[in-house]
Amino acid sequence: MLVAFSVTPLGAGEEVGELVAEAVRVVRASGLPNRTDAMFTTVEGEWDEVMAVVKAAADAVAARAPRVSLVVKADMRPGVTGALDAKVESVERHLSRPASP
Repeated sequence: MLVAFSVTPLGAGEEVGELVAEAVRVVRASGLPNRTDAMFTTVEGEWDEVMAVVKAAADAVAARAPRVSLVVKADMRPGVTGALDAKVESVERHLSRPASP
């Protein structure tokens, strides 16, 4: 499964990059395939391991912020692996072709 999530510290001031980095650090230390962009961090793996990482990432931020907002979106496709890269590669492949009239 793929899980895209965003952890936002609330009540910790306007500059939250340092606290968000704590969440990303947890994800990267998990060893699961992952990607971080401007809005979300996406993690790939089995339900229990991915959700444990999301919880640990949120907990890392909650340890330093009085309140945390968590947004989670999941794509569950049993038996599929490598989707983190395959989905992007599919779009890039289509972009490399001329547009249909």
